[in-house]
Amino acid sequence: GIIVSQDGYILTCAHVVSGASNITVSIGDKDYPATLVGEDTTSDIAVVKVDATGLTPAVMGDSDKLAVGETVLAVGNPLGELSGTVTNGIVSALNREVTVNNQKMTLIQTNASISPGNSGGGLFNAEGDLIGIVNAKSVSDNAEGLGFAIPVNTAIQVATDLIQNGYVSGRPVMGVTVVTISDAQTAAQYGVSSYGVYVADVTENGPAAQAGVQKGDRIVSVDDTLIESNNDLTDLISSHAVGDTLNVQLSRDRQLMNVQVTLGERTEG
Repeated sequence: GIIVSQDGYILTCAHVVSGASNITVSIGDKDYPATLVGEDTTSDIAVVKVDATGLTPAVMGDSDKLAVGETVLAVGNPLGELSGTVTNGIVSALNREVTVNNQKMTLIQTNASISPGNSGGGLFNAEGDLIGIVNAKSVSDNAEGLGFAIPVNTAIQVATDLIQNGYVSGRPVMGVTVVTISDAQTAAQYGVSSYGVYVADVTENGPAAQAGVQKGDRIVSVDDTLIESNNDLTDLISSHAVGDTLNVQLSRDRQLMNVQVTLGERTEG
């Protein structure tokens, strides 16, 4: 984790603290019980808080000004038992589209040595400014020197929202949980005859519910874009803003129908 304020706010990765019943932060030779302020799985950012004062926060850099080939240092706790380990490398690439835990992310790529346990640690430039939050490495046995970090500009923006609101503001939501059925076995399991994207659950009083979407509906298209997978729907919603109205074509009882869904704001990570 990274100390971001003198009064105990600490930045880390959401997957580091997800599901934790107790969180302890070690600063120097002292352990502090911590509370979870908020977590956001989309960006893999979380903020925890310890009851302390006079801490020394990291100096924030500007990840938008990074250049490929620039020297970087990764600081973390590899293997969960080697705290304060520092490794060096360069910025190998910028704006890499990487899927981490089934979530598409735009990350900094580095060849600094990254190991399990590094997640949530800082990636710093040669001046000691924080420019990224380490969150992934390649798990391929045939790959070396492929580490990734969340740009600090993204991380701080998310962290500020989490501290102020408890969630990341401005993210659109349709208010449905869907399942992609693409094989005969899954279709038989759900009792449907056609492949596609089906509504598994509808958020009570959410945008989709208010528009008349029901559990069991198949989402055929949104704004004339065919929906063939969960990712198709997620990507399309993400390309819109809160308050946008989408024309959603549904199949219900073998009948096609159209509903207008006005996107709401997601208030969960």
